[in-house]
Amino acid sequence: MTILITGANRGIGAALLSHYRHQGMATFGTARRPEGDLLPLDVMQQDSVKELARRLNGLPLSLLVCNAGVYADKGQALEAGYAPRLWAQSFAVNVMGVFLTVQALLPNLRAGKGKVAIISSAMASDARAPGGSYIYRSSKAAALNLGRNLAVDLKSEGVAVGIYHPGWVKTDMGGPQAEISPAQSVAGLTARFAALSLDTTGCFESYDGTELPF
Repeated sequence: MTILITGANRGIGAALLSHYRHQGMATFGTARRPEGDLLPLDVMQQDSVKELARRLNGLPLSLLVCNAGVYADKGQALEAGYAPRLWAQSFAVNVMGVFLTVQALLPNLRAGKGKVAIISSAMASDARAPGGSYIYRSSKAAALNLGRNLAVDLKSEGVAVGIYHPGWVKTDMGGPQAEISPAQSVAGLTARFAALSLDTTGCFESYDGTELPF
């Protein structure tokens, strides 16, 4: 089993990378500014994504985890916040970055009959709209829509796509007041990834297996 995780230099991505390597699986991680054996990848730059594909050289992938993401508008005020540059950055990373990565690695996923796991958020749900965090919510909702449509197009090729809420996790993004540890999130997410199949492609689930409303 060969796995690639984007945004693996910190938080949930780093925890996923550590988990799979501990299980003895061949696992690659990426980062915009890589350290150690992480591969360089800036998901906002098509040339960078294409270079990653070139490095992998057709290697069959069993699982691609699109984890790289930003929460640029955390704590912004409606009256004066949400600058255009934050919208542009967030959609470039959280949506376009997912698409460009999947697009560039399609040959690898096809070769491995692999799965795609997109890390979105329960905040993407239209059914749950408590207000605030407009950019993050909108971009994660777009990532959810992207994943649902990719699931339709890739099903005939044997590639399943799932969209997941990792929980409110105690990371730099989630903050110390969050509800669960990275280890708890990873235990749930990896179980969800393992259960993903062509029968469940397009699913939107929480790390604990709860089906989330769109």
